[in-house]
Amino acid sequence: MSRSPGVWLLAWRRFERDRLGLACLVVVLIYGAVMVACAAGWIVRDWSEEVAVTYAPPAFLGPEAPRGASSAAAAETAPRGALEDYGIPDPLADDLAEIARELAGTSATETRAATLAFGADKWGRDVLKKAVKGTETSLFVGLVAAALAAFLGTLFGALAGYRGGWIDDFFNWLYSVFTSIPYLLLVLAVAAVVNQKGVLTVILILGLTGWTGIFRLIRAEYMKHKVREYVLAADAIGASGVRRMFVHILPNVSHVVLVQLSLHVVLFIKSEVILSFLGFGVGVDTVSWGSMLAEAQSELILGKWWQIAAATFAMAVLVSAFSLLTDALRDALDPRLK
Repeated sequence: MSRSPGVWLLAWRRFERDRLGLACLVVVLIYGAVMVACAAGWIVRDWSEEVAVTYAPPAFLGPEAPRGASSAAAAETAPRGALEDYGIPDPLADDLAEIARELAGTSATETRAATLAFGADKWGRDVLKKAVKGTETSLFVGLVAAALAAFLGTLFGALAGYRGGWIDDFFNWLYSVFTSIPYLLLVLAVAAVVNQKGVLTVILILGLTGWTGIFRLIRAEYMKHKVREYVLAADAIGASGVRRMFVHILPNVSHVVLVQLSLHVVLFIKSEVILSFLGFGVGVDTVSWGSMLAEAQSELILGKWWQIAAATFAMAVLVSAFSLLTDALRDALDPRLK
């Protein structure tokens, strides 16, 4: 007699038939590999180095005319008396020339690039490297904050749904308090009260405020499963309440947790971007997609669009892949599908 495949093997067989889901999984894994490589220092360690002139355009646009070119041309055509005071050389000429070279993006000891693959910001830092480094920050915040929210939501939902009574009343009251305030307003209010920037702060703010949706679903699942035959049989043979909650019931509702986890990764990535854009997110010494967008809002006035394009494209690809992957996981893990 052949052994029946397990729930997870059946789910994987359904998932591998979804070509779009597999492609999105590959994209997410690539982003995860980039995050690990950035954290280990294998790539873009020099993202903060000023390697190009200010606002260097992308290579496919070609270099811009130096900002000092027009003034230099004017100086060449000016009368000699405008450059020298009655034939006496200007003693500050060398210093002024050095300052002009620095303003143009070059110095006596280094020559900065006129163009980069995807342009530079106002300090001359490579926008492409910043977008890759921002992947580490934004994706790490999304994953860890979602894991924290999933843990709290699962724990609270299991206690409320299985125990009932005053425990259920307490967690329902706590749930009502958190959901009575719009989520974005709640996050901004907590961030303003904490008034401390940093990756850890953003993770705690998002994780401690984003568990409510997971709690509601897990509570309902536990209320449904605690009266089923396999749980009653476990009770009859003397299994403890903790064992019934986390050994018998939790594996049967884990698909809900996994789908909600992937949904909250997307939500928290966007929330981190919003917080950093508004000045409540990561510190000034940390680059993320949100901090790049915050810098780019002033650059757009000058017509420098490449930083906002790089951050938006990187975020759009990851968020779209995660969203489609979540749909594929939901279809594969739904036990009602054959």
